[in-house]
Amino acid sequence: MREHDNEPVPGLPELLPEGETILWQGAPAWRGFVLHGFRLPWLALYFGLLAAWHLAEGWGVDTTLAIFGAARILAFGMVALVVLAVLSRFICRTTLYTITNRRIVMRVGVALPMTVNIPFAAIRSADLRLAGDRSGDILLRLLPGHRVSYVALWPHVRMWRIGQPAPVLRALPDAEAAAQALSRALSASAAMPARALHAASDSPGGAAAPEAAAAA
Repeated sequence: MREHDNEPVPGLPELLPEGETILWQGAPAWRGFVLHGFRLPWLALYFGLLAAWHLAEGWGVDTTLAIFGAARILAFGMVALVVLAVLSRFICRTTLYTITNRRIVMRVGVALPMTVNIPFAAIRSADLRLAGDRSGDILLRLLPGHRVSYVALWPHVRMWRIGQPAPVLRALPDAEAAAQALSRALSASAAMPARALHAASDSPGGAAAPEAAAAA
């Protein structure tokens, strides 16, 4: 038996109450998670630059030692990248996001699976961040008084927002469809007024772009 075989509904710890329906379900795409979740290309560039700097600093002083040190940095970087790539595979296989007409449910966790319920009443806003391959993330911001655990939910949270953890539905291959489902659900919910949704670009600055089609 697999760890999630005992779920009455995939991604949910129990049957939905009467009147609640699933509007969308999906899991992160491995390629998008590797590229945009763990930022592996940027990590590879970091280790490459670090090795080049070490080699340039030691060249002519002790060339053999410099080459050995640069090779060791590259080897360490390669191991780190492989570990993160494998971890991403397990994360994508064990994660399932669900949007109902009342809440967002995040089933996450590799070693210790857990389910996080985010009712619409707790959501202040949501934004869609699209990548170049049209996959994307839905970034949630919670109202004051509603918190999630950064450690428990990582890496399904915005990086470095430790003081105010912000959940993220990461690397969705059909991000626009998920955003539209969430937008309609939030608009129809009495928990919060309808709001226009905006798509944020995947640029380093994360500037918002006023595209129609996204989440809250």
